[in-house]
Amino acid sequence: MTKAVHESATDPLRMTDEFMDRHLGPDAAERESMLQTLGLGSLEELVDSTIPASIRLARNLELPEALTESEALDEIRKIAAQNEVFRSFIGMGYHGTLTPGVIQRNVLENPGWYTQYTPYQAEISQGRLEALLNFQTLVSDLCGLPLANSSLLDEGTAAAEAMAMAFAQGRRKRTRFFVSADCHPQTIAVIEGRAEPMGIDVEVGALDGLDLDSEDYFGVVVQYPTSDGQIIDYAPLARRAHEHGTTVIAAADPLALTLLKAPGGWGADIVVGSTQRFGVPMGFGGPHAAFMAAREEYKRLIPGRIIGVSRDSAGKPALRLAMQTREQHIRRDKATSNICTAQVLLAIMAGMYAVYHGPDGLKRIARRVHRLTAALRRGVLALGHAVDAGAVFDTIRIRPVGLSVDELHERCSEASINLRWFEDGSIGISLDESTTVNEMQTVLSLFLVAQTATPALDELHSDDDERFEEAISRDTEFCTHEVFHLYHSEHEMLRYLYRLQARDLSLVNSMIPLGSCTMKLNASTQMTPITWPEFSQIHPFAPASQREGYRELIDRLETVLAEITGFAAVSLQPNAGAQGEYAGLMVIRAFHRDHDEARRDVCLIPVSAHGTNPASAVMAGMKVVAVKCDDEGNIDIDNLRTQADKHADALAALMITYPSTHGVFEETVLEVCQIVHDHGGMVYMDGANMNAQVALTRPADMGADVCHLNLHKTFCIPHGGGGPGMGPIGVVESLAPYLPGHPVVDDCGGEKAIHPVSAAPWGSPSILPISWLYIRMMGEEGLRRATQVAILNANYMAQRLRGHYDVLYSGRDGRVAHEFILDVRAFQASAGVSVDDFAKRLMDFGFHAPTMSWPVAGTLMVEPTESESRAELDRFCDAMIAIREEVRAIEEGRLDREDNPLRNAPHTLDSVSGQDWTHPYSREQAAFPAPWLREHKFFATVGRVDNAFGDRNLVCTCPSVDEFSASTGA
Repeated sequence: MTKAVHESATDPLRMTDEFMDRHLGPDAAERESMLQTLGLGSLEELVDSTIPASIRLARNLELPEALTESEALDEIRKIAAQNEVFRSFIGMGYHGTLTPGVIQRNVLENPGWYTQYTPYQAEISQGRLEALLNFQTLVSDLCGLPLANSSLLDEGTAAAEAMAMAFAQGRRKRTRFFVSADCHPQTIAVIEGRAEPMGIDVEVGALDGLDLDSEDYFGVVVQYPTSDGQIIDYAPLARRAHEHGTTVIAAADPLALTLLKAPGGWGADIVVGSTQRFGVPMGFGGPHAAFMAAREEYKRLIPGRIIGVSRDSAGKPALRLAMQTREQHIRRDKATSNICTAQVLLAIMAGMYAVYHGPDGLKRIARRVHRLTAALRRGVLALGHAVDAGAVFDTIRIRPVGLSVDELHERCSEASINLRWFEDGSIGISLDESTTVNEMQTVLSLFLVAQTATPALDELHSDDDERFEEAISRDTEFCTHEVFHLYHSEHEMLRYLYRLQARDLSLVNSMIPLGSCTMKLNASTQMTPITWPEFSQIHPFAPASQREGYRELIDRLETVLAEITGFAAVSLQPNAGAQGEYAGLMVIRAFHRDHDEARRDVCLIPVSAHGTNPASAVMAGMKVVAVKCDDEGNIDIDNLRTQADKHADALAALMITYPSTHGVFEETVLEVCQIVHDHGGMVYMDGANMNAQVALTRPADMGADVCHLNLHKTFCIPHGGGGPGMGPIGVVESLAPYLPGHPVVDDCGGEKAIHPVSAAPWGSPSILPISWLYIRMMGEEGLRRATQVAILNANYMAQRLRGHYDVLYSGRDGRVAHEFILDVRAFQASAGVSVDDFAKRLMDFGFHAPTMSWPVAGTLMVEPTESESRAELDRFCDAMIAIREEVRAIEEGRLDREDNPLRNAPHTLDSVSGQDWTHPYSREQAAFPAPWLREHKFFATVGRVDNAFGDRNLVCTCPSVDEFSASTGA
């Protein structure tokens, strides 16, 4: 085995920038002291008393020796250099773009933006919520529809979600869905994969062959403009569809929408697309923020998160996540979607791109692209080639005359240019914001036949190029709200970004102790490569010869993840944890069907499972059967046996989380897996808690057949305020042939691959260097130590808080895993305070609340992570103990039962500095209840948000002053 990381410090010639000790919060002396608090002598002793011996690894993982930070960066530079950055004019939903420096440096590269959590605690998320409201307003305006969400994963999956919405809206009475053959091929493939387990019959074809008179179709999806560039007036189609009760879905290009008629204006009911070309690099396919807009009647069905306008306790405007009761965490197997992770960071970038440019700037960009495209078409025609007729925006389809495809390939290679190659020999060229005049002349030169020179570009364009015919030309304004008109200078934009950032609590302020969400350090070194052009400027459908660096990165990451989990193969395609669940279950489904056991469609799920688990099972065409938990929070083995016996002929899978969602390493996990296998089923392990397993135990060794990994949790990709994420799956050898493939590239997926679950072949690959660097710099010893310290930190905090609070569940010897549940339910009766009051009061102490009311209603689930220092752990414990004393004061009558610091929290700067103070406790107790707050104080910018009011008065775009006043009752 390689030399341990900590031993390298004894080498006087070794580079001094080792990463492990920078990643771990408590140093060696602090770890020893914390172990003494637990009555233990070593981390190994802690592990022995926490993890069942039957599942502990008997050997070290076979991983490369850890590199220092500088060594790791040198190595990944060499990997990146293997990618060739050609100029790609491929299109297909992915385009070159110019990311404004003020947005790249102050959002994408700023931990104040990328380390935030999902804005479930609205009072300390107002900056991000405003940025997302801007995004929703942009989308709603461009699409001409009143309702928009705050981002989806990618265009292909967004189209599949739209299909599911239309299916649900029609109460699943019709089962046929028409997909225009003019849609992007990856979108078609994702839709087909999603439709099959839902019992939807997808028909792909030309629109002129669509027979709506049969009234069998519940929906139709079109591309606007089409994949090969045509702009079609879909108004007649929409009218016919609506006459026959058919929903119309448009997959639209947002830049084109600045010039084209809004889809809502010509009859689209739902519009989806990608905002990638609004300042977000291609990144070999992601991450990018997809969008969705819809008519009002879809508000209970639209997936993902919606930002809404409400009011706070003082009656002032406040933002929040709206209508959360429709989300999968609450609706579970009744949900129409399993979406958990969005693409918040990228949505913020796209929204800020629109704020920075404003509507006039966006139209200027679009007009330039359109003018260049028209000039290119004239030039190609002048060279004697055929070009498809009709209106276009940024894409033309050329049918070469007198020039072979092989010769064109050779010329493109010599010029470092990528074009799109259709099967019929025609060529697609898509232009974008970053296209230069010189590049256009080079592209034209590719099509020389007998000519000696290309026409000059300034002779090819015309003022008429900016105009479309009336039927397809935009006839409504967009981005009229003042936010899109105020910040067009960089100085003002910079200040706006930092004003919003100051309203959000992130990891730059304090720990975010969320159980199951693992808010750990996202190291600066790990983040460095994501903006390198060798990673960020590669088109996802670039030829394999140009992406050898990505291929090496992906292969090496898949190899180490397979070793860490014990699986035979890994797919990096799923770009969210819940999508990994869906992919894993679809792989299991494919296996059963391939072995003539299509009858196996029952999925056993413990009642404590993540809300996405049952939603994912239903999406995969399975029937959910609940398995009980015992009084200790473990899977009830007897009930599991009963259910497995009852459904033996139909049992497809069991979904299990390990350690359990109750924060315990269940002793019976081997028996649980064996029971399922004995009844012909497979075991799906939810990898949300993998950070308590790494290098100590492995899912495959326990009997799991599939496991998804949250790279945005265990392997350090930032949460980005609610996304991006990555949810790759590992599988046993028998399932490897079914790993998801892709219709555009042929080196992705297994031999019997299921349909793709993401639009891009490898999901969101531009953020994979983050996880690769984390593993590379930690090595086997560092990863093992990180897991040990995560368990240590949790047990240390649980020990400190015992006596003040009940720790709801624990395992052998009273140990918890990497997280634990604090029971605060009794205080509702004794003091009139709820779990919400604890969460809001923690804001006054400068902390984000732990996970609330999950997996047990009325409780707090705490996870500290290994990257938090002992001082930060103690501060949080001190805050929780101080809040318990305030509860005691209420119980004993020293604080008023109605008017007290918990019920009134959070206390804003306005409230504690205003002239009127009517509360029976002091301003100091309200705002400065702990000594460390004198050093640094984070104030919530709004008081407690009225959630019910916001749902009753739904406003999900930037309102005018009058609308704002009306919506808040002012």
